[in-house]
Amino acid sequence: MGTFPSGFITPMPTTPPRHATILEVARIAGVSKTSVSRYFGGERERLSGALQERIAAAARHLGYRPNQMARGLKGGHSRLIGMLVADIRNPFSVAVMHGVEQACRARGFSLMVCNTDNDPSQERDHLALLAAYRVEGLVVNAAGSPDRELQALVDQGTPLVLLDRELGEVEAEVVGLDNARAIDMALDHLGSQGYGELLYISQPPEQVSSRRRRLERFRQGLAGRGLAGEALCLEPEACNGALSEGIATFLARPGRTPRALLCANGNVTLAVTRALQGLGIRLGETGLLGIDELDWCELVGPGISTLAQPTAMIGQAAVDRLLHRPDEAGEMPPRHLHFQASLIPRGSTRLPSQERS
Repeated sequence: MGTFPSGFITPMPTTPPRHATILEVARIAGVSKTSVSRYFGGERERLSGALQERIAAAARHLGYRPNQMARGLKGGHSRLIGMLVADIRNPFSVAVMHGVEQACRARGFSLMVCNTDNDPSQERDHLALLAAYRVEGLVVNAAGSPDRELQALVDQGTPLVLLDRELGEVEAEVVGLDNARAIDMALDHLGSQGYGELLYISQPPEQVSSRRRRLERFRQGLAGRGLAGEALCLEPEACNGALSEGIATFLARPGRTPRALLCANGNVTLAVTRALQGLGIRLGETGLLGIDELDWCELVGPGISTLAQPTAMIGQAAVDRLLHRPDEAGEMPPRHLHFQASLIPRGSTRLPSQERS
């Protein structure tokens, strides 16, 4: 027998790892193949708790994982829920996505997320991709107006729920914040704290229904509360200089009434906080209230007051609506499900005079 040079390792033949089969799971669990198929196929409720535990234990022991793509091609059930997100960097999107994922997992589904970066062309491409994967439902936080593409999916029988943002021509349920009530809460809080002039700061509202609703409600709600106000609509990431200039101009105008800034979402709150720090403006003396609760809001200065959205509940409700099956009477008509915000008051909406009292 020949010898190998020093340091040479004899190559060993390799074989791909063998995957456990559904029959092996059934044998170890002491159940039928049909019961295992029901467990992994979304019909667990048809099995007793004891059977479910035995099947789960056998699958863990064998390292068994069902081939969901193969199941989908064979039976038309991919066990995938698709989610289209306009901007995955938006804290609201991330928080709701977590709620959607938890709700999917609890029902035996996996979540497939596509981020469009607020690009309508990417949105169309991602919708085609999700359709190719045969998702069993779709949660959409729209960036543009993909009415035609979404309606085509609806016509093919794909359930659809719109998240936060409505579209004009698509028959679908909408789940999100009660925007009118949230703005009313903001105006009531700022007015009760002694602020009389308000600057509402938002990203451009033209393509986003929730932004339009909030801006319209802000303008409608001022006079009845004896408040004065105006709006500044900018893309905060692209216009930091313009944002600081707009805030400085608002605060420098003649008048003695305390002034406050109302931010339309979490991204705007972050941009405005940076601008105020750059301008050396003290929070409280100038009020600041933001829609969306962010982890850092309680850590900045005296704390930033916010209107928190129940993001986990919104995500759960989106999945609940998505997987709703019609009864014998037929489909329920599309409806809107609006959740209420919760006010978290902190020092940014407390005037110095209130601190001394």
